[in-house]
Amino acid sequence: MNKVFSFSVSLVGSSSLALASIPFGIGSATAQEAKTTQGTAANLGVMSISLKDAIQPNFGFQGALQGAGTPNQAGIGGFLPLVTGDNSVFFLDAQANANFADYNNYSSIINTTVAGTTISTSSRLGYRWLNSDRSWMFGVNAGYDSRQMATGSADTGVNVRNSSTVFYQQVAAGLEAVSNTWNFNAYALIPVGTNEYRLNSNYFGGALDTYGLDVGYSITPDFKASVGYYYQQGDLNTVDGSGVLGRVSYNISNGLTAGVNLSYDQAFETRFSADLKYRFGSNGYGAPSKKKAWQTPVIQALTESVKHRDVRVHDTPTTTSGNRICTGCVLNVLD
Repeated sequence: MNKVFSFSVSLVGSSSLALASIPFGIGSATAQEAKTTQGTAANLGVMSISLKDAIQPNFGFQGALQGAGTPNQAGIGGFLPLVTGDNSVFFLDAQANANFADYNNYSSIINTTVAGTTISTSSRLGYRWLNSDRSWMFGVNAGYDSRQMATGSADTGVNVRNSSTVFYQQVAAGLEAVSNTWNFNAYALIPVGTNEYRLNSNYFGGALDTYGLDVGYSITPDFKASVGYYYQQGDLNTVDGSGVLGRVSYNISNGLTAGVNLSYDQAFETRFSADLKYRFGSNGYGAPSKKKAWQTPVIQALTESVKHRDVRVHDTPTTTSGNRICTGCVLNVLD
């Protein structure tokens, strides 16, 4: 009888001890589960986004001050998704700008001042996709740009006659890679057709081949900086060489972005420019309702405008005889 009683007491004690330990086990498992959930919450938010909801057409305006071979300009542009998949988008990005005269008798193409007003266009077809955990966006694009350019007086003090309006074209291609912190952009701008014209009685002007790579860093989601290297050639080899380009941009408000650029190369020397862009209608840009997960740089990059799309022009003097040896030039007949 005593043995049975002792066994019963022992069994009750063991059971009590086991029951007492259960809450601690549950607490440990719950803490681990919470930690795991917390660690993956951000990923789950991005992975739950439907790109067909996030990627919509956007439209707006853009403007820029003259830079190294580029004009003062303002115009309209838009992004149109053509095919949106579960993790990718095939798109058209197009712009049209009015080009204005150079300011303060300061030539954007070195010697001859650009006169206004003319029209330039730019179009890109592209494909962008996300990696498996949507931490990176990759993209490839290609397209066509045109630039009509009117010319005026020279800022060198030389009197010129027979100023011309000329027309340049180029094909372009680019590669992109964007994370929430870093972004990379490689590009090539290649003139086609007639790329050398006689602008007036004293100067010829040529469109430039430009090849570059930009590396950017997101200081905050709204404040970004980049530094780039480019190589340019053309205008009868008078500009061949390397250059550097720095840029900072800030998202002032939903869809309104301002940027400043500083470049240096031996042909154009130091050039400063600024730009402003506004887009509405997609990715939360100007939309009445926004989803926070859509505001990450990776998701926003899916509908951003393609960069580097201006036809860059440089001019050089004629020889003392007024002629110039060139292949593919159009030599306008002068009085």
